[in-house]
Amino acid sequence: MTNSANPAPASARRNLADAPLLVAARGGTPRHTPVWFMRQAGRSLPEYRKLREGVPMLQACLTSELVSEITLQPVRRHGVDAAILFSDIVLPLYAAGVGLDIVAGTGPVVSSPVRTPADVAALPTLDAAQVEPVADAIGLLVRELGPTPLIGFAGAPFTLASYLVEGGPSRNHERTKALMHSDPQTWHALLDRLADTTLEFLKVQLAAGVDAIQLFDSWAGALSLRDYREFVLPHSRRIFASVAEIADVPKIHFGVGTGELLGAMRSAGADVVGVDWRVPLDEAATRLRAAEPEAAAPVVQGNLDPAVLFAGWDAIEREVHRILGEGQAAGGHIFNLGHGVLPSTDPEVLTRVVELVHTASKQQ
Repeated sequence: MTNSANPAPASARRNLADAPLLVAARGGTPRHTPVWFMRQAGRSLPEYRKLREGVPMLQACLTSELVSEITLQPVRRHGVDAAILFSDIVLPLYAAGVGLDIVAGTGPVVSSPVRTPADVAALPTLDAAQVEPVADAIGLLVRELGPTPLIGFAGAPFTLASYLVEGGPSRNHERTKALMHSDPQTWHALLDRLADTTLEFLKVQLAAGVDAIQLFDSWAGALSLRDYREFVLPHSRRIFASVAEIADVPKIHFGVGTGELLGAMRSAGADVVGVDWRVPLDEAATRLRAAEPEAAAPVVQGNLDPAVLFAGWDAIEREVHRILGEGQAAGGHIFNLGHGVLPSTDPEVLTRVVELVHTASKQQ
């Protein structure tokens, strides 16, 4: 077993300087536009459903061989330019000892919501040993993936806090926003604790050899720009700054409905900003440039609407070409969906999208 608490040897991270995803993420010119899909590891694949049958989600995320195999499945099937670690944003909370479970059809459900200073003080901290199976899975993957980069990921403090405070998924995040505004001291103490947990989880992944990381702030789009800057940005910024001190890997930031927050999310320390389908990539690039005029040209990721994958090939092809064209307005473009793969998506369509992106971008 890997001792994930100790720094990995320098050889743990592969030399993949020419990999299209890493070239694009650093603002270079790759041989073709790289493409991968959020939630590509599983979801729509029959081989995934067969492998996961009877295995609870969080248990699967802590079973090294399962994590490795599920992560590899879309790389084999689709020929994507990156693998993303099979995991879940609430996994480090669960591994640390927070009482929660992922309920089918609902999502993460917390047994004892966190709403008071005492609740925050009682939150357990994550130790690297508690996610050692994740490090072991990464060790298996870096030996199997060849030239394909591996993206590690974690949930951002705000999104984790929203689950803990609400007790589960929420449409309006009313308890979360109420705590934020009524008791800022407790709010920031909570996000400090969660930033520590997220950072520890990312440290384990980086030590084991992931080639890039993505910080998911899935529900940050529920916030105004003012609230994001005051209540969220400092904590995400601390995570990205610490990652930058640990390893020179591309850092991707993504949230849903974050069109008004793109510039602030980049200022958190992201090298690549994920854009959902609501904002065209050229408009996103304009907003990012306006937010930081002196910074390097922004790199964007996205942003095909996952629902378009059900519209027939003519519509899909038209949308892929449009997005590739709009992506040229940025300093770099990683093709992706504007959110995750929907479970009933035809896997053959995803494979065709990868082939189209590769072929069309070579001709640009």
